[in-house]
Amino acid sequence: MLVAAFTWGDLWRLALAVFLLAVGLSFAYLLLRLGGTVGRLSAFISGAEREILPVINKVGGSVDRVNGQLDKVDHITDSAVDAADSVDTAVRAVSMAVTRPVQKVSGFAAALSYGVSDFKAKHDWKHAVQAGKEAAARREQELIEELSEAGREQ
Repeated sequence: MLVAAFTWGDLWRLALAVFLLAVGLSFAYLLLRLGGTVGRLSAFISGAEREILPVINKVGGSVDRVNGQLDKVDHITDSAVDAADSVDTAVRAVSMAVTRPVQKVSGFAAALSYGVSDFKAKHDWKHAVQAGKEAAARREQELIEELSEAGREQ
């Protein structure tokens, strides 16, 4: 009778073979599943590419049209700024043209009022004229200060 001797070394080799077979089958299953996932991912990317590229092209066209309209708006705002500058220059010119005569008229009115008042009080023509000139100068200076304060407030 032939008795096969089964040793601990044989048991160890058998256990190792079973373990390696299980590991190999697990890797094969894992790679099979990974291949399926990669296939689905590739199909998803292809579909997304087909769907997204036309949208990107449309968005690019829209951006180009918006940029064209913004260029037009830029020209319009430049024209509006130029018009506002022209109006400001005209208003300043008119203001300067009107300011000086108004100062003189206001000074004249103050001079007349103070001069007459001084003449009534002191009956001295030279003193009344001098008081009128001083009042006119004061009124013109007050008006200049008032206009400069109003200009700073704006």
